[in-house]
Amino acid sequence: MPSAAPSASYLTSHSAILAFLLVVVGFVAVNLVLWKIIRPSRFSEEKLTTYECGENPTGSAWIQFNIRFYVFALLFIIFDVEAVFLLPWAVVFREIGPLAFLEGLVFIAILAIALAYVWRKGDLEWVRTEDRQV
Repeated sequence: MPSAAPSASYLTSHSAILAFLLVVVGFVAVNLVLWKIIRPSRFSEEKLTTYECGENPTGSAWIQFNIRFYVFALLFIIFDVEAVFLLPWAVVFREIGPLAFLEGLVFIAILAIALAYVWRKGDLEWVRTEDRQV
């Protein structure tokens, strides 16, 4: 059996959302068209060059980076996510009970073990292995 059409009160109560969406889409469309019309379209060779902090680019942009930069970035993201998960846990700490407290401790312990592993492996060192003095 097909469902009945939405009632007038339902449509009236949700019309503000539809009006908001129409205004947003219209605003974006008007701005895109306006900026397409008024932007300068004279491109010179200097405008099309890569800009790097006021310095003229030298060499190729295709260079190999040391993998440690990526590992360090991944580690930062991992521990940043840790903070994101621990903040709400800390806010409701008194109401969550002992089981949730233990779960939080297990989460912190897993991350501490991961940090110890990465530290022991030497991935937090910025000095290249070739430059280390033994």
